Amino acid sequence: MSVIIKPIISEKANSQSELSGVYTFLVDTKANKIQIKQSVEAAYSIKVEDVRTMIYAPKVSAKYTKKGLQVGKTNKLKKALVQLVEGETIDIFATN
Repeated sequence: MSVIIKPIISEKANSQSELSGVYTFLVDTKANKIQIKQSVEAAYSIKVEDVRTMIYAPKVSAKYTKKGLQVGKTNKLKKALVQLVEGETIDIFATN
């Protein structure tokens, strides 16, 4: 099971990583904090101090068409905020 789906690259996430060493990842919705910590440490060979998670509910949208009401929804998302040990950094933009 792949726990980390992708790092989130946004203006807010970049400022958090530069100022306080907190990196944001999109993770599997079934993963817990211990699994997230182990997978980040294994993937980037760094030490993780703290993991905070948040779950976003699916968004529902409805359209009125000729065939009637069409209802759709997005998937549930889980984000993880990973606090690194003082002095550690992750180079997200590095090409492998």
